[in-house]
Amino acid sequence: MDSFHSKIMPVTSLLAGVVVLWYVFAVVLNAPFQRDLDARSGAAPGMTAFIGRTLSQPKPTLPAPHQVAANVFENTFLRKITSNRSLVYNSWVTLSSTVLGFAFGTVLGILIAVGIVHVTTLDRSLMPWIIASQTIPILAIAPMVVVVLAAIGITGLIPKALISTYLSFFPVAVGMVKGLRSPELMHLDLMHTYNASRPQIFWKLRVPASIPFLFASMKVAVAASLVGAIVGELPTGAVAGIGAKLLAGAYYSQTIDIWAVLVAGSVVAALLVAAVGLAGRIVERAMGGRPA
Repeated sequence: MDSFHSKIMPVTSLLAGVVVLWYVFAVVLNAPFQRDLDARSGAAPGMTAFIGRTLSQPKPTLPAPHQVAANVFENTFLRKITSNRSLVYNSWVTLSSTVLGFAFGTVLGILIAVGIVHVTTLDRSLMPWIIASQTIPILAIAPMVVVVLAAIGITGLIPKALISTYLSFFPVAVGMVKGLRSPELMHLDLMHTYNASRPQIFWKLRVPASIPFLFASMKVAVAASLVGAIVGELPTGAVAGIGAKLLAGAYYSQTIDIWAVLVAGSVVAALLVAAVGLAGRIVERAMGGRPA
């Protein structure tokens, strides 16, 4: 019980502090517009009424937490899942391209890592280009990917998934290279003493040693894949998805909708990272690892 409280109390205290600061900044940022409204209407509200009005504006500069929470609740539980305003529906649209791009990126990253570890030429020639590729802003690449694929008749899910792949393969490749090279020289010498072949060393030593590195990098990759899917929805003219809702909210100055969609995206990211972490623990336990 003491251990439970020691873990929950810091998180709860930090969350409470964030909410309080959020309310303070909401009042400060919304106050100028509210003063202008009151001046035009000739109203002279007291301090309490003025603060209440700054926290209940329909299109505030910074929505208050309760406004965002009410929007999330309404668009999650009070709307049909098939509704275009449903956060569940829009999250599912983005999630589908996220998972597909993450799968592509994971497979690509693992293949690249295996090649780099076993082929010296690839290590010296491919790795610098992989690192350099991540310096190009995704906002510059996304429209090019969409336009090029549209020119050959590929639209819909695939372009967004490929943009997610571009962001997700890099952490997997780097983490897997680190993992495959993590066995100590003593263990490699022992395998050589037993006259183990390269495939045997790979499957019996390098792969088991790389599993913790792989799943740690996959947590980063799945979050990056979600970002790629959201960015990929912006230049495609998508009518559904987290990116499409963000774009529509910005176009119509619906700041409450924007923040609600950001909360939905954060929840999706947290669930994806938790799912990868759970899969990692299951795999490690199946391979004989000690439970945490």
